[in-house]
Amino acid sequence: MVYFDNAATTSPKPEVVREAVAYALKNLSANPGRSGHDLSLAASQMVYECRVALSKMFGFSSPERVVFTLNCTHAINMVIKGLSLNNCKIVTSSLEHNAVMRPLEKLKKQGCTIAVAEVFMDDPEATVRSFAGLIDDHTKLVICTHVSNVCGAILPIEQIGRLCRERGVLFAVDGAQSAGVLPIDMEKMNIDFLCIPGHKGLYGPMGTGVLFCGKDIPNTLTEGGTGNRSVSLIQPDEYPERMESGTVNLPGIAGLKAGIGFVNQKTIPHIHGYEMGLIQAAYRGLKNIRGVTLYTPYPQADLYAPVLCFNIGTYHSAEAAELLNQAGFALRAGLHCAPAAHRRLGTISYGAVRMSPSIFNRNFEVQALLNRISRLAQKLY
Repeated sequence: MVYFDNAATTSPKPEVVREAVAYALKNLSANPGRSGHDLSLAASQMVYECRVALSKMFGFSSPERVVFTLNCTHAINMVIKGLSLNNCKIVTSSLEHNAVMRPLEKLKKQGCTIAVAEVFMDDPEATVRSFAGLIDDHTKLVICTHVSNVCGAILPIEQIGRLCRERGVLFAVDGAQSAGVLPIDMEKMNIDFLCIPGHKGLYGPMGTGVLFCGKDIPNTLTEGGTGNRSVSLIQPDEYPERMESGTVNLPGIAGLKAGIGFVNQKTIPHIHGYEMGLIQAAYRGLKNIRGVTLYTPYPQADLYAPVLCFNIGTYHSAEAAELLNQAGFALRAGLHCAPAAHRRLGTISYGAVRMSPSIFNRNFEVQALLNRISRLAQKLY
């Protein structure tokens, strides 16, 4: 199977990640932060080292405010539901995943107004103006994706962050498709809350996510055992304990730490450049196949991340993806949990086939995929 579904989760995982998970299961199976014996302390040290590595990678100066979550969606919910967003305005983008849109929809019952800024995929300045026109005195939060999980368009996060800082508005970023693929500096980009998965561009195990809390979150999503202040029935104020009730996913965190090391070794610019080379080759090839529809202009490396969507003639996206699956290619079809983005692209009724490579894919695999798509298209014409 040739795997081109890395926007969902990267596969395969690097050998160092698999080894780190196995090592943790064998040698670090103790509850970090709960006991004073050597095994628990060793587990705690590994978890702390992962927080530090994440802080360095994402330009964040407070490792103690790096919170481990189940996934990126969990982290986003912790922000949206924890900020006491009542009777205010929230601004988001026209390319959002349901991880953002569904929690925001729920806030409408709390009197919140959700304003959607149009994303102009090849005009970052127009996108910034779109956000600027919606932020007013009632706006408390701007939350948006860094990269569309459907078409790979990059939002001008640094400019949006500067706009939010100038106007005194909190800024949260969904880094599901950018963490490990694009450089992110929270301080430089004025990001207050960054939500990322561990299992995508960081090559960690599934069941890992991270929330960077640049500001306090008044309300906790869960309360429970934290290993400190146990005599009190009130959730502690200290981070990360305030946001991490119960036992963390230690084998997953060990794998995530190894994944960060893998990405640092390869370097983010190299990963992005390599994967964009594959996407650009795919785009050029698809452009020359009669009947294939592409939904973005040519993906320039400064405007797009390595995610590409298309359709093949009159095939429904699900049918096309299944035919490719039968031929040994793993791609994802449908709406990709992002109906807002598909409405923006005009594909809401039939979805699209999505290709998303990783550092482990090769050019000959792209060419093999193009040959198969060409054969599918020829059957229709």
